[in-house]
Amino acid sequence: MTETLPSLLIVDDEVRSLESLERNLFDHFDVHTAKSTAEAEAILEREWIHIVLCDQRMPEETGVQFLTRVRERWPDVIRIIISGYTDADDIITGLNEAGIYQYITKPWRPDDLLRTLQNAARLFELQRQNELLAVDLRMITKSAESTVSARRAKLKERYNDDDGIIRAKASPMDSVCQTLRQIAAFDLPVLITGESGTGKELAARSLHYNSLRWNKPFVVENCGALSDELLESELFGHKRGAFTGAVEDHVGLFERADGGTIFLDEIGEVTPAFQVKLLRVLQEGEIRPVGSNKTRRVDVRVIAATNRDMEEEVRMERFRKDLYFRMAGIVVTMPPLRERAGDIPPLANHLLQQAVKELGKAAPGFTPEAIDCMCAYQWPGNVRELQNEIQRMLVMSPKDSLLGSDLLSPRVVRAAPEEDMEDISVLSSFDGSLKDRIESLEARILKETMVRHRWNKSKAAKELGLSRVGLRGKLERYGLEKVDNPEAVPEEQI
Repeated sequence: MTETLPSLLIVDDEVRSLESLERNLFDHFDVHTAKSTAEAEAILEREWIHIVLCDQRMPEETGVQFLTRVRERWPDVIRIIISGYTDADDIITGLNEAGIYQYITKPWRPDDLLRTLQNAARLFELQRQNELLAVDLRMITKSAESTVSARRAKLKERYNDDDGIIRAKASPMDSVCQTLRQIAAFDLPVLITGESGTGKELAARSLHYNSLRWNKPFVVENCGALSDELLESELFGHKRGAFTGAVEDHVGLFERADGGTIFLDEIGEVTPAFQVKLLRVLQEGEIRPVGSNKTRRVDVRVIAATNRDMEEEVRMERFRKDLYFRMAGIVVTMPPLRERAGDIPPLANHLLQQAVKELGKAAPGFTPEAIDCMCAYQWPGNVRELQNEIQRMLVMSPKDSLLGSDLLSPRVVRAAPEEDMEDISVLSSFDGSLKDRIESLEARILKETMVRHRWNKSKAAKELGLSRVGLRGKLERYGLEKVDNPEAVPEEQI
């Protein structure tokens, strides 16, 4: 690939001087020559010139006068004066009016002249790159603004459609979602309570994207994960030098969320000392960065969440009463997953789709038996535990196959926590005579064992201390024998 030389226009009415300059610079530049300013202007009209090297003393006009006109018509061209006269007025006029890059005196030294012109060529290239970058930045800014607006609009549309909370028809979550929609537009603080993993942050996002602040920032902070000092810095910001390691100013989350919403998760973990500082922000709408003596006004809607019983915390004086009532303008309680088992099938399929995208492994869905096991389990870790279980199932599954109950953790397959199995009250779910109840319990044990062993009769019989014939008879008796079970493993493969 041939390198393109920078273009140079030499203007001089002395022919020998013109030829000498061309001869010395020919190898390094694409040289154009002109014996007059009129001829030079014609070249500028038809050629893309990077640098003009012009003599100062010429018959029709001075070099400064010509370069002043060049500056007006071709401002990107690098302009240089070369002259045998060092008149201070000429130099000053050249700098002020013509905006010349360099004033070179005759006689010139070839090496110095070449170095000056090469620097001028680099300057021209940098100017062009700067212009291109400026255009790109303007386009990027517009593109980024458009992208952010589009994404926010998409999020708002999503939360308008289904509140962002996946659930079945006639779900216990319906009343919660109705409450969220009803209070979203009102600029009041909201306290969201519920066990860990019930979707409190999702509810907070639903409130934000259905409010009048939907096109402003939504920021999140886990208050239980930081010390008071770090939490104060994260929420309110700090000034450079405020503490060891504060090497520059830091804008806090309250200031970043100005005009929008801040979600304070695990608010029940905040210490009494920090509660005082947080109360001032909620009362006055002002923050003061660490190390600063000036306060700043912020307009932020505060949504907080906790898994604690806050009224009990207030009674025990572990949480300030005034801060609690300031934050709990409206209280929304998220039900645990065990109280909405009907939501598990659509929620599990939604979480599976997410896992497929994140992990890059395909799976068409769940077997009916896997869904039954998941619906029977109590899920003490709520949606977060369900999400982890589905991700594990997807990783452990054969490629492009339904996720079966054999991939579930043993605790889920048993369909109840151990303490419930040990509780004699489990028998209260069976009706009829003693014989009927024992048979119901036996049928339940048989089914749980068969599911866990993927309907492999040899393994199940060995665990239960039965012969294969005896096990087959019991399965037929209780109607548990399954034909064409998608999860069954053929005996000959074991």
